Amino acid sequence: MIAFIDDHRGAHGVEPICKVLPIAPSTYHAHVAKRRDPVKLSARARQDVRLKIEVRRVFDENFSVYGVRKVWRQLKREGFDVARCRD
Repeated sequence: MIAFIDDHRGAHGVEPICKVLPIAPSTYHAHVAKRRDPVKLSARARQDVRLKIEVRRVFDENFSVYGVRKVWRQLKREGFDVARCRD
């Protein structure tokens, strides 16, 4: 929904689009502010951004065949403190 608003806000504006879609303009503006300034993200979201890089690295280094469990175990072996249940 955010991507749709980004694509069409130049032609229609944010508020008119939000009147039609089930999203408040303040929600859209908050999302854009967090995208521009990562400091505004929660601690969990900032950690997820860092972990995403490491997960991708482990996956790529192992010929893109490791599944969730093997990637998690490899990260644990490398000293990353990450729970397996992270979404």
